[in-house]
Amino acid sequence: MGKGKHRELSSATRLVGAGRKPEWTGAAVNPPVWRASTYLYEDSAAQEAGRHVNADGVFHYGARGGPTQWALAEALTALEPGAAGTMLYPTGLAAPVVALLSVLKAGDEVLIADNSYDPTRSAALHALKDYGIAARFFDPLDLAGFPALIAERTRAVLLESPGSLSMEVCDVPALAAAAKARGLAVLLDNTWAGPTGFQALAHGVDLSILALTKHVGGHSDLMLGSVTANAEYYPRLRKRSLLLGQQASPDDCALALRGLRTMDVRLERSSQSALKIAEWLRERTEVAQVLFPMLPGAPGHELWQRDYTGGCGLFTFLLKGADRAARDRFVDALELFGIGYSWGGFESLVLGVHPERDRAAMPWPPAGCDPAERCAVRLWVGLEDSDDLIADLERGFAALKLT
Repeated sequence: MGKGKHRELSSATRLVGAGRKPEWTGAAVNPPVWRASTYLYEDSAAQEAGRHVNADGVFHYGARGGPTQWALAEALTALEPGAAGTMLYPTGLAAPVVALLSVLKAGDEVLIADNSYDPTRSAALHALKDYGIAARFFDPLDLAGFPALIAERTRAVLLESPGSLSMEVCDVPALAAAAKARGLAVLLDNTWAGPTGFQALAHGVDLSILALTKHVGGHSDLMLGSVTANAEYYPRLRKRSLLLGQQASPDDCALALRGLRTMDVRLERSSQSALKIAEWLRERTEVAQVLFPMLPGAPGHELWQRDYTGGCGLFTFLLKGADRAARDRFVDALELFGIGYSWGGFESLVLGVHPERDRAAMPWPPAGCDPAERCAVRLWVGLEDSDDLIADLERGFAALKLT
């Protein structure tokens, strides 16, 4: 390389250095926790001037954050090429709700992918309805039929890829292009892959949503969400977020910054273990189908291979010929997989899931499965040894056969 030229840094390297401005960190390697509701001005003129500057990095009042929040927001923005800024929220659910409220008003309609996270669906059907905003669900795999769904009132589309229960991967660039051709804002819940595994804005998304509770936190000890937006939508997102009093705790942001530094190696370990376990599950006679986009031959693998640079250890599989009682025996017999909500932490988790409870436009079970094989198990593969996790799953299959 010639003098003055530098190779583009990898996401793993950017995770280590992002958000570490000297004016925020001082001599510390990681930004300290700045807890403050009040910042003092030098004089009245400075206080008056501060009223007219609304940006991260400018002290105003605690509701606009401080160096700890700014560092996390800047780090997340740096991971998304084409991003203008990031807003932080106290929970993962608050992020999509405020994002939708920033692009919609009374009388508008949003199209929501039918494989979306249940709390997001509920918020759209109830909270948004109270604001006079309508929600309609659609099959994100029906690319040809999508343009016809866009009505006169439609102003936005919300995607989730892969779906966090059923793992469908949709063609985000194609759906985004079709939506933008009709003037719609495109939102994506990108929590599964995150910005290191899927660069949402570079693939046509306007607002990329993350539940930072998952991979970024990584240790099952915080609640946090974020939305990263492009230059067209970031001013609207920021204005709406501040008007609704949305801000994240500096303590949680400090934990998220700490988690961010090791996220790449945790995701790599989790993904490798999950792929090994998914391959093992596919050979089990008790398993009807493994739904894991990273697995060659699984639904959505070709799109994952085309658009993604990474993934994670979350996937679902369907039991062959099992009823709910049998599925519960399987889940209850596991010792290393804890039964619990969320995912993305260091520990492995399992849930019996019911995608059919929240479907308006997509079939369940998916194509290629016997309609009777509806019993699904979702695994989050953490950082335990993969052979130990496989032995634990063996215990589950032994219990599955009991009558």
